[in-house]
Amino acid sequence: MSQLPVQCPACKEQLKVKRLVCENCQTQVEGLYELPLLVRLESEEQAFLIDFLKCSGSLKDMAALMKLSYPTVRNRLDEIIDKIKQLEKTVAKEAKEKSK
Repeated sequence: MSQLPVQCPACKEQLKVKRLVCENCQTQVEGLYELPLLVRLESEEQAFLIDFLKCSGSLKDMAALMKLSYPTVRNRLDEIIDKIKQLEKTVAKEAKEKSK
């Protein structure tokens, strides 16, 4: 199955969801919905976070799983945390602009 695109291929702006469809009964829900924050992360970042949760948040276990040093894994997690914080600021800014 294809990866869900989160950025416009033309202008690189954040995409939004317009329609959801139930494959079972064909019910459709239409509107304009924001993508969840974690979906906005790159697939590699999402995979890292899933593995991190499965390792119960242990960077030591993550380092062993990834065959990388502890500091390398810690740096990777810090980068993802920084990106999430930036995405939160962007979402808050977008919400503030829409409420005007």
